[in-house]
Amino acid sequence: MLEKTISRRTLLKGMTVSAGVFALAACAAPVAPSAAPAGGAAAPAQTPVTVLLWSSFTGKNGETETELVKRFNESQSDVVIDYQFQGNYEETAQKVTAALQAGTAPDVSLLSDVWWFKFYLNRALLPLDDLLNAQGVDVNDYQDSLINEGVRKGVHYWIPFARSTPLFYYNKEKWAAAGLPDRGPETWDEFMEWAPNLAEMEGEEMKTAAFSHPDGASYIAWLFQPVTWQWGGKYSDPDFTMHMTDELTVAAGQFYKDTVHTYKWARPSKDVQADFIGGLTAAAMMSTGSMGGIKANATFEFGTAFLPKKDHFGCCTGGAGLAILSRTPAEKQSAAMQYIAYASSPESTAFWSQNTGYMPVRKSALELPDMKAYFDAFPQFKTAVDQLPLTQPQDSARVFVPNGDQIIGKGLERITVQAEEVATVFAEVQATLESEAQPVVEALRAVEG
Repeated sequence: MLEKTISRRTLLKGMTVSAGVFALAACAAPVAPSAAPAGGAAAPAQTPVTVLLWSSFTGKNGETETELVKRFNESQSDVVIDYQFQGNYEETAQKVTAALQAGTAPDVSLLSDVWWFKFYLNRALLPLDDLLNAQGVDVNDYQDSLINEGVRKGVHYWIPFARSTPLFYYNKEKWAAAGLPDRGPETWDEFMEWAPNLAEMEGEEMKTAAFSHPDGASYIAWLFQPVTWQWGGKYSDPDFTMHMTDELTVAAGQFYKDTVHTYKWARPSKDVQADFIGGLTAAAMMSTGSMGGIKANATFEFGTAFLPKKDHFGCCTGGAGLAILSRTPAEKQSAAMQYIAYASSPESTAFWSQNTGYMPVRKSALELPDMKAYFDAFPQFKTAVDQLPLTQPQDSARVFVPNGDQIIGKGLERITVQAEEVATVFAEVQATLESEAQPVVEALRAVEG
């Protein structure tokens, strides 16, 4: 088993070595269908096409995906999905990379927002538009901010499936005890006024934080992305020009540092979700994908809200989608798309969302009777759906630079945990990102011109 410590830069280099092999596979000629039997004889029964699917979910999410595959296999007799768990997002991507080099890759794989682009750069993903059209899939019915992330040069390579956004979660009991209205703060300035009343101290020790920041391993760089936009900053431009040292990006970082070390009502956390469930933090930004666990385990009523604004509103997308590998035999490609179309259909996305907390990726799913009933019964989830049209794709520095998430995340840890100077840390982060982005820029130029 490959270790999680393999960096995305190392993977990118390894994948680039094999890019020619992948390109040849992508250009393989389609297999012609067998001729019809002569003389009008009845055709023999067709053997179902087996499609190998690799994915990454455990617990309730894994059970839900297993049920989704079961439903697909029972819904028709032409295709059988062989569903195999491969570990978390990083482990799945590492195994797909190794399997491509060994010639044993799956037909369909779940790939996260920070991984699919690496495979695209190495021509390891199949263009999907002809297959989507053949299945009658209306790409305009997918949520715009989700479907557009998997498009390069007008071509779809990655279809949204388990997609998420950050939300503001708050403990209603602690809100009431502090005399606050039952809603999230509309702005960070408003939360600055509320926070001192939410923090609970026992002598010099903070018993309950008003707010908590995750560490690098828990995707602080993902959750800080919208904060940079709210302050008017950003990580980078789409062309990989970095903006970590811009005045407004640094100002957003200074705010994060100050919440812990100046205002002293926030603290770093190794597990924000566990702290929230345990009553150790009154509020936090967390993924919509955290909602299922919070709903099942919290002993208090919680609320959700749009992310607070500063000078602007900002919220990013996240999560994972499905792609077909370019080495998938031509006779399996249509079958693979048949499953993707089913798994991301309005009915399936409603089932998936209600059982996991991930976003409904189809617009028409929101109008289904069972989805409307779920919104009425659980309005906390509808907050995420209402916020979704306001979201935007993340900056390329985090999702397209090898190890970009951890480069930024480790810098944010230095600010929130170690109280280092923001401008100094972000200057070092920018230099590292620029160095790591160079091979990506060169590869992108080779692929897209």
